Amino acid sequence: MKKSYLAALIVMVSLSACLPSRFVWYNFANIGDHRIFQSRSLSPSPTPHQFKRSTTPQGPKTISIGDKKNQPFEKVLKDSKTVAFLVIRNDSILYDHYTNGHSAKAISASFSMAKSVTSMLIGIAIQEGKIKSVKDPVTNYLPELKKNGFEQVTIEHLLQMTSGLKYTESYYSPFSDAAKQYYGLNLRKHALRSKLKNEPGKQFKYASGTTQLLGQVLERAIAPQTITSYLQEKVWHPAGMNSAGSWSIDQKKDGMEKTFCCINATAEDFARLGRVFLYEGAPDGRQIVSADWVKASTIVDSTHGSVWYYQYQWWIGSETNGDYYMNGHLGQFVYVYPKKNLMMVRLGEKEGGIPWEPLLRKLTEVY
Repeated sequence: MKKSYLAALIVMVSLSACLPSRFVWYNFANIGDHRIFQSRSLSPSPTPHQFKRSTTPQGPKTISIGDKKNQPFEKVLKDSKTVAFLVIRNDSILYDHYTNGHSAKAISASFSMAKSVTSMLIGIAIQEGKIKSVKDPVTNYLPELKKNGFEQVTIEHLLQMTSGLKYTESYYSPFSDAAKQYYGLNLRKHALRSKLKNEPGKQFKYASGTTQLLGQVLERAIAPQTITSYLQEKVWHPAGMNSAGSWSIDQKKDGMEKTFCCINATAEDFARLGRVFLYEGAPDGRQIVSADWVKASTIVDSTHGSVWYYQYQWWIGSETNGDYYMNGHLGQFVYVYPKKNLMMVRLGEKEGGIPWEPLLRKLTEVY
């Protein structure tokens, strides 16, 4: 008995002190990781928004994916480890399906969908004057990065993933930068060690570290308020979230939000985040973020090193349809199609071999 206690103690100490050990113990990242990280809580809105509900579910019976024709849609969802799938049009839930042990009340991790929310908060901080402009050098807020040559890196470079940051984007190696930030215990220290690999404004490179730097800029700009509390005040409550949620942080004492990932919410509340953008920043007539910010975040633009399919931490679905989406590891999606006032949410334990982005676009033809 004493030996088992000693072994448990050794494991606990190693997990708290060694990132590779935590990586091995928790490996691999999954939608239940909100249970293993420290977090700050988000309370339900005092004025919750309610989606209407269609009296007759309008999900497709079958779907064709590649060479596989007319597969039962709900079997595709189950086999692909989808845990939630919602279709919402004109504020009415036309279809919702929960599988693999999940329900409408289940909390899931956002992974990189949180990047889009971090961008939303940057936009709000700009309209409130806490941040002057997207053209501001990052070093106006993080002067410690001057010694690393960041004077020419702007907030816009971070938003568009054109900063030139030296960064390894992988959740499958404990030595990658993404894993160090995901499992690490000092995000601020890691971010302030950032280096540049390329000249800013010349080339798009997806790097979660740029969003963590955005988070650090935001944290400095809104101090002493925490990022979670800012989200709750400026978005979570005004957008009418129905359920409690949270934002994972790196450590219990004076923790930093993992702004590149890790907002934890129900499928419907993720839809309500997308709804803020669907209604040009003003769901229910209340302007949460400016319409100009929504446009800048989702416009097709490939100037100054950016790519047409990615703007201010939002993915663009096509060059002509006006669709855009939040996207996270393992196939998390909030897909927005303003032309039909349509949204779709897909949450899952893995992608399951499904090309979700083109499939969601294909489903817009059904609805």
